[in-house]
Amino acid sequence: MKLSPLIHQFFGQYLPHIKGVSHNTIKAYRDTFKFFLPFAANHYCIKIKSLRVEHISPELIIAFLNDLQRERKNIAKTRNHRLAVLKSFAKMIRFMYPEYRELAETILNIPQKRSQKSLIGFLYQEEILKVFQAVDIKKNEGFRDYTLLHLLYDSGARASEITTLNLDYFNPQQKTLAILGKGDRFRLIQLENKTTHLLQLYIKKYRISPKQMYQHRLFINQRREELTRHGIYRICKKYLSMALPPKRLKAISPVHSFRHSRAVDMLYRGDPITHIKNHLGHDNIQSTTIYLHLDLNRKRHIQKQFIRYMQSVLTTDPKIEELLHWENKEDLLAWLDSL
Repeated sequence: MKLSPLIHQFFGQYLPHIKGVSHNTIKAYRDTFKFFLPFAANHYCIKIKSLRVEHISPELIIAFLNDLQRERKNIAKTRNHRLAVLKSFAKMIRFMYPEYRELAETILNIPQKRSQKSLIGFLYQEEILKVFQAVDIKKNEGFRDYTLLHLLYDSGARASEITTLNLDYFNPQQKTLAILGKGDRFRLIQLENKTTHLLQLYIKKYRISPKQMYQHRLFINQRREELTRHGIYRICKKYLSMALPPKRLKAISPVHSFRHSRAVDMLYRGDPITHIKNHLGHDNIQSTTIYLHLDLNRKRHIQKQFIRYMQSVLTTDPKIEELLHWENKEDLLAWLDSL
């Protein structure tokens, strides 16, 4: 049997309709086949359209994975991701074409390559406070950035999840936020008082009027469009660079450090691991248990100070008081017009 009809079936029917994976997952799987198919055709000295199911052997796949690491300098984590895609394809073959079950099983038995796990780059609570304090909320986009950083930390959301937040996902009365995560799964999280009040004030007074097609989005950029993942990365890197020394920045990811920090803070507070899993939107609890291996011996007074900060209302935040005092100046309308 030729391979091309199976690939069309994999991307056109199996992934979107039988498994129900997201569009982003389909694009990631597509990239693997864009590398694999030319390699397989070259390996057998035939054209891509001449490839058959019988050509997809464990030997070919291992050769492909080795080539990724040798020629493309892929790390073991990327190699394992490519292998997972090919295993998903093998599962479809096993499910829809039982006559190729034996071939599919040999592919599914290919082991992943062990790799060195990187350190979890989280921010300590006093560092989070320094990042918040680095924001100048008098500037045009300052209040948006200030709100965004608080939300990143409080929610533990990924950058991609923040970009897809809609206005109606936020419930100020219940202090909750619905987040659309991986696999198009929603989760509902409880927000701190500080974050809730910041979001209310941002939406009411400081959210830029968006273009028509972005009216529903929560965070808007200078171009009056939805804030992108790159935009969130840039904002986080900007304020982290202002608050932390360069050596410290090398150990953390600008956006993901807030997510890791939220998990660590929940451990500080004694939250059960299942609660942390649900808050972060992990697919399985194994992804969450990595935080149990961290050394969390920190000063308790720092933790209590941070909890008081996150639970406080806006009027107890010196930066907000400073902003509200500045808002009374005569040039307020001119500043609002410049947004």
